[in-house]
Amino acid sequence: MSNSSSIRHFLLLALADTRQLQLLHFCLLLGISLAALLGNGLIISAIACDHHLHTPMFFFLLNLALADLGSICTTVPKAMHNSLWDTRNISYKGCAAQVFLTVFFIAAEFSFLTIMCYDRYVSICKPLHYGTLLGSRACTHMAAAAWASGFLYSLLHTANTFSLPLCHGNALGQFFCEIPQILKLSCSKSYLREFGLLVVSISLSFVFFVVIVSSYVQIFRAVLRIPSEQGRHKAFSTCLPHLVVLSLFLSTATFAHLKPSSISSSSLDLTLSVLYSVVPPALNPLIYSLRNQELKVSVRRLMTGCFQKH
Repeated sequence: MSNSSSIRHFLLLALADTRQLQLLHFCLLLGISLAALLGNGLIISAIACDHHLHTPMFFFLLNLALADLGSICTTVPKAMHNSLWDTRNISYKGCAAQVFLTVFFIAAEFSFLTIMCYDRYVSICKPLHYGTLLGSRACTHMAAAAWASGFLYSLLHTANTFSLPLCHGNALGQFFCEIPQILKLSCSKSYLREFGLLVVSISLSFVFFVVIVSSYVQIFRAVLRIPSEQGRHKAFSTCLPHLVVLSLFLSTATFAHLKPSSISSSSLDLTLSVLYSVVPPALNPLIYSLRNQELKVSVRRLMTGCFQKH
């Protein structure tokens, strides 16, 4: 038996037992993180430098890329360090910081994916009101609200989680500090308060999900009424990347936290956490750049300019 006041560090889940596999995991995580850094960095640079991309859709995409960068930089470097140096330790304060930043960036990402859905809805279903509903001031306010709500949400969960007494050791069944794993270490009745917060969070997420689904139903109805094939193709090309990214993020995160305990295992938990916390930041830039011609041209122009300077 131990309590949270005596815990100085946590033990994270080892990604592998043998040295060869540890180094393989290090190389895989390094490759994924470099892909995420390069892809999101190119998107941020292209949008910031190209005035043609200074529109609400790309402004929110820039913020999404920032959230992706923050998310992968919060969890992956520590996992890479542990794999390379064959250790499992993370300090108590480091674990709290990792929980705070992970929840902050994931909450912000979900907020921006929801806002981007609203942007597509207004663009396709109410094009005449687009400039009014999504002016520069409105976009700035929505982005600020997304970051601020993510900060407050994360602060609330982190403070509440780390105020719980921990009675079941310090070993976490995950490669980064995750709230459900910390709750497993808490005393039998002390987790109910945080569980209540999680239920409220899931309920709010479900409401946002319903809003997103209903918006896309109306979007696809409007797209199918567009007479020209070129117009339909352009509308789908801006909506499909967002829908793919949203589906990947929501399906893996939801299943990871709501799956029945009877099918829970360390390997399944690890796989799901990688799918919702590591893979999306690396895949999002590829999905958006492949389907969006304007962004593709801007990134190509940016890269060509960089090579010519060198």
